Amino acid sequence: MEMHLKIIGALLVLLSLVHAGFPRYFDWSGELKPLSLINRQMVYVHTLFVALVVLLMGLLCLFSAYDLVHTRLGRTVALGMGIFWLVRLLVQFFGYSAELWRGKRFETAVHIGFSCLWTYVAAVLLYVCWV
Repeated sequence: MEMHLKIIGALLVLLSLVHAGFPRYFDWSGELKPLSLINRQMVYVHTLFVALVVLLMGLLCLFSAYDLVHTRLGRTVALGMGIFWLVRLLVQFFGYSAELWRGKRFETAVHIGFSCLWTYVAAVLLYVCWV
């Protein structure tokens, strides 16, 4: 189980770093231009904090896998993170319109890939609570 947590940790660290490319990839300078300054800045700031939380979760899984599995506090933290990623999985299906990916090869692959990732992360973290 600890190996799965370390794999998840590495994946989450990588995912947090990918957030740095979001503004350019999604053309936020153009796409967000019609928004007010506060709304534009909120998108950037919230993305930064999402990336930070994902990074910290990743580092926790990488460097504290043993504690997550073998201590009561660790299992409680794993439960919280598992719920977080389970909700993220649900948002993948109910928060985003299928119109964004259906019929588009790359977007469908990304949708399926992230659905699998969220399932794996949530399943491992929630399983840790019952080991």
